[in-house]
Amino acid sequence: MTDHKIGIVGVIGAGTMGNGIAQVFAQHGFTVRLQDVAQPALDRARNTIEKSLGRFVEKGKMSAADRDAALGRLVTDTKLDALADVDYVVEAIVEDADTKRALFGRLDALTQPHVILSSNTSSISITTLGAATKRPDRVLGMHFMNPVPLMTLVELIRGQASSDDAMSTAFDLCRRLGKTPVEAADYPGFIANRVLMPMINEAIFAVMEGVGTPESVDTVMRLGMNHPMGPLTLADFIGLDVCLAILNVLHDGLGDPKYRPCPLLRRMVAAGQLGRKSGQGFYTY
Repeated sequence: MTDHKIGIVGVIGAGTMGNGIAQVFAQHGFTVRLQDVAQPALDRARNTIEKSLGRFVEKGKMSAADRDAALGRLVTDTKLDALADVDYVVEAIVEDADTKRALFGRLDALTQPHVILSSNTSSISITTLGAATKRPDRVLGMHFMNPVPLMTLVELIRGQASSDDAMSTAFDLCRRLGKTPVEAADYPGFIANRVLMPMINEAIFAVMEGVGTPESVDTVMRLGMNHPMGPLTLADFIGLDVCLAILNVLHDGLGDPKYRPCPLLRRMVAAGQLGRKSGQGFYTY
């Protein structure tokens, strides 16, 4: 099946991750169809991509001509039907299993049978997404890191039925994007969040129990463990609601009490203190 050349890529969801993924594909010569149900989200995404590419030009990492060419390869649409002829799909919608499953069912009916349907999920089971289609062998996880244009890692998740052929196509695609692909098995949280979220959760417990202030905890991890940013700064950047959702997936999926979300995290999310995006988390923005 690998003889199907990938030229047109469909990206679904114009949020932070979706627009970053769309940008990277457009930068590397792919025609990109970015789809979102909300036109304002698409307008914001195009604006964000223009600014991001503009910064690459200012820093001398890209020519103005290449920037214009990349923007020319990006098309936005509010209708899912616009993706009927794409060669590859990356889904980057809300982190909710039922919503994703419904979308994968629609994509299965809409796209050519050989097209790989990938999900940028950070913790939801690829196997259950594949089971919503008639092509589970062509469904896999493609978990990009935020900010997508700058971070080189892509976690590729093999579902129970994902074929070797589909996985090798995704590996090649990552390399064409200048990314480093790493394969992970389809268990809750995969590799990145399986290791990261318990650390963030433990940092929140340390604050709740008065072991240290957010500043102290972050300073220890930056200076003592050489992390580029502390776990609480990172949690604010990711979104405390997203951290809570992933911890719930780990806790429910693995059934181990060590993944129990910290009560302080639950309380902050209930209060709408979600981090950077709401202006208030462990820090004020």
